Amino acid sequence: MLLLAWNSFRDRWQVFAGAVLTVCLGTALVQSSLLALVAAATAPVPDHLAPEDALALQGAYDGAVTLLSMVLALAAFTAVFIVASTFGFTVAQRRRELALLRLTGASRGQVRSLLVGEAVLLGLAGSALGTVLGLPVMRAQTWILERFDFAPTGFAAEWRPWAVAVSLGTGVLIAVLGVLAASRRAARIRPQEALREGAGAAQVMTFSRWAIGLVCLAGAAVLYVLFPGGGAPLPVWFIQLTPFLVTVPLVVGCSALAPLAVPLAAGLLALVFRGVTGELALSNLRSDARRSAATAAPVMVLFALTAAIGGTLATVGEAGRQESLRTVDGELLVAADGPEAGIADAEGVAVVSAQAEVLFELAFAESGASWYEAHYGLAVDPAAYAATHRVEPVAGDLADLAGNAVAVSPAEGREREWKVGDTLRVRLGGEESEVRIAAILPPSVAGPEYLLPIGLAPEGTGPWEHVVRLDEGADPAAAAAHLAAFGSVTTAEESVDAAAAEDERFTRDTMIVLLGMTMLYTVIAIVNAVVIAASNRRREFAAARVTGLARGQVVALAFLESQAVVLIGLLLGALAAAASVLGAAAALRVITGTTVVAVQWPLLFGLALGAAAVVGATSLVTALSATRTPPIRLVAARE
Repeated sequence: MLLLAWNSFRDRWQVFAGAVLTVCLGTALVQSSLLALVAAATAPVPDHLAPEDALALQGAYDGAVTLLSMVLALAAFTAVFIVASTFGFTVAQRRRELALLRLTGASRGQVRSLLVGEAVLLGLAGSALGTVLGLPVMRAQTWILERFDFAPTGFAAEWRPWAVAVSLGTGVLIAVLGVLAASRRAARIRPQEALREGAGAAQVMTFSRWAIGLVCLAGAAVLYVLFPGGGAPLPVWFIQLTPFLVTVPLVVGCSALAPLAVPLAAGLLALVFRGVTGELALSNLRSDARRSAATAAPVMVLFALTAAIGGTLATVGEAGRQESLRTVDGELLVAADGPEAGIADAEGVAVVSAQAEVLFELAFAESGASWYEAHYGLAVDPAAYAATHRVEPVAGDLADLAGNAVAVSPAEGREREWKVGDTLRVRLGGEESEVRIAAILPPSVAGPEYLLPIGLAPEGTGPWEHVVRLDEGADPAAAAAHLAAFGSVTTAEESVDAAAAEDERFTRDTMIVLLGMTMLYTVIAIVNAVVIAASNRRREFAAARVTGLARGQVVALAFLESQAVVLIGLLLGALAAAASVLGAAAALRVITGTTVVAVQWPLLFGLALGAAAVVGATSLVTALSATRTPPIRLVAARE
C-alpha cells in the first residue's frame, strides 16, 4: 500500500498541491512560533543591569513567552483543523476511485493504510517546504513582537538544528491527524453503492460527524456554564483565555455539524436570490452540503477566532474602564515627578492621594525549590487612598497598611491561599524583606493587585499620580489652574479614558501578534478550499451550459454559491464567538457586579466583507477557468 500511496501521490499531485501548501504554511508557522518561544524562554538577563531594569527585562521576556505560547497553540490548532477539513473533502471527491479499489479486493485496513501513507508523503513534502519557509516567517514574527513592544529591543530568534526534525515531525503529524477521520469514512465505502451514480454520497451526516459535533458542543456548554467560577471571582488572565477554552471546541463542533446549517442558509438566501440563477445556486448548495460545509470551514475559523479574541479583550477592557470610573472618588488627577506635598495645600483641594506603580518580586519555596515571581503593585498612603477611592477590603483594614505591610487582591490570595496576617518575602530594589498581609482587596478587573505603603517604595519610584478630591462647591477649572504648577492636570474621566485608549491599543497589538500570521494562513486556506471545491465541477458546469445557460450565468451561479458559503461560515463563526464573549461577560459580572459586552463592529464588518471579497474573487477566477473548455467536449468525455 505504501507503493500505491506513492504512485497515487505522484500521479495526482495537482489534487494534493493545495494540501501540501496548507501543511507547508502550518509547519512554517508552528516552527517559527516554537523557535521564538525557545529564544524568549532562554534569553539571558545581563548582570550589569540595575535590579529594576533586570526585573523589567525579565518581565518582558516572560510576557513574550506567554504570548508566543498562545500563538503556538493557535497555529497548531488552525493547521490541524484546516488540513483535516481539506483532507475530508478531497477524500469525498475520490469516493468512486476508492470504491473501485475496494471492488478490486482491497480491504478496509488497506484503504486506511493508503490514505495514511499519502498523508505521510504529503506531510514530508509540506514540512520540508515549511522548514525553509519558516526562516523568513520567524524573522517576520520576531520583528512584529519587537515592533509592538511585546519583546525587548534587539530580541531575535535563532535557528536551531533540532528544528528540522521537529518541523518534519510536525508536518507529518498534522497531515496524519488531518486524514485519520477521513480514512475511517473512506474505509466504510461499499463498492456496490459507491459505483452507482449518486449512491452513497447522500449520507452527509455520518456517525462520526454527529459524535464529534455533539460531544464538542456539549463540552463547550459545560465550560460555558462553569466558567463564571460558581460565583467566585476568576483571575482576569484566565477570563482572557475564553476564546481558547470555549470557542475552539465550538468551532470543531460547528464544523462537524455545518452541513445541517446549509439548508437554513439556503432558506435565508431564497428571500434575496431570485430568478433561475438564484434558484440553481440554492439547489446546488443543498445538493452538495458537504462541499459547502468544507468550503465554509476556513471562513468560520477566521471569523470565530478573530471575533472571539477581539471581543473578549475588548469586553475585559470596557469592564475595567467602567470599574475605574466607579472606583475613583475624585475630580482631578495631577501627574508629577514625586509625591508633591504642596498639592494638598492648593486652593479648593479637600484630599489628595499620591500613588505610583512599583515593580517587585515575591519569593516562593516548595518541595526544596525556590523562585521569584515579578509583580506590579501600587505605592499609596493608606488613609488618603481610602478617601479618594471607593474600596472596601473583603478582609482586614487598609488602616493597617503601614510599615512592612501589603494588601493583596482576592484572585492572588485565593490562588496562594493567603489570609490576613500571613507573611511574604519580597525583593524591592534588590533588597529582600518580609511583609505582612494587612488586607485582602475586593475583586477587581482594573487592579491594583497589590497595595504597598509609600515607605516601602524604592528610591527613584515614579512617575507619581495624584488623585485630587475637591472641596464641595469648588470650581474644577479654577482648581485645575492652580494645580497646573505641580504638573499636568486632567479630569478623572479623561485619565480613565486615556488609560482605556492605551488598553485598546494593547488589545489591537495583541490581536496583530496573535492572529497576524494565522489570519494570513487562514485566508490562503480559504482560497485553497474554494479552488479544490471547483476543481471537480467542470462537467457540472458544462452540463449546465449545454442545457441552455450562458457562460456568464454559470459564472454568476458559482459566485452566488460562494457568497452563500461565506454566509454559512460567518453565521457559525458568529455563534462560536458570541459564546466566548458572553462567557467572559458572565465571569466579569462576578467581579464587577455589572454586565459589560463590547463588540468590535468595524473589525467584524471589515472581516465579513473581506471574506466575501476573497471567496467571491476566487470563485470567479476558478469558474472562468473551469468554463474555458467548450462544454460539449466535457459532457462527451468520460472522466
